[in-house]
Amino acid sequence: MSGADTSHREYVRQLFNAHYLWLSARLSRYLNSSSYAEDIAADTFVQLLSTPQALDIREPRALLTTIAQRLIYQLWRRRDVERAFLMTLSSSDQDTAPSPETMVQLYQALDWVEHQLDNLPDKVKATFVLSRLNGMTYTQIAAQLGISLRSVSDYMNLAQSRCSKPDSTLLKSRPPKTREYV
Repeated sequence: MSGADTSHREYVRQLFNAHYLWLSARLSRYLNSSSYAEDIAADTFVQLLSTPQALDIREPRALLTTIAQRLIYQLWRRRDVERAFLMTLSSSDQDTAPSPETMVQLYQALDWVEHQLDNLPDKVKATFVLSRLNGMTYTQIAAQLGISLRSVSDYMNLAQSRCSKPDSTLLKSRPPKTREYV
């Protein structure tokens, strides 16, 4: 471990000690759940720790709030996908309902798609989600995001190419996520 790595870790540790309780309390009021707030706050510091280089942060609370809000949006997006999936399953005929093994494979595929989308720019992710989850047309997406139809088409092509070929090593290497069915 290099000196830069240790100094960055020490810096993040100091930020954690100084701001974790504040961030947890703030998120708890926002999420109405102390357990979710603690998880998001901890994940916020993990993301900060995983930055490639040491940062000198002038406004740590602003940065921590921004990172935490992105994590909350990811949580909500995941819940929306799961809710839509469960609604589809509940409305389908019980005889055609997927087996538990198929359900696990479907959740692994959703996790993989989510991982692929996390590595894309925000407008590309938003375009893909609006199209696939909300069923919006390219024209509607262009109007909502304030981009051209050509950009919508390009963004969809990029997202679809990233999400079309799951890497089997990725599916095996990612630990299964715990799920809440509320």
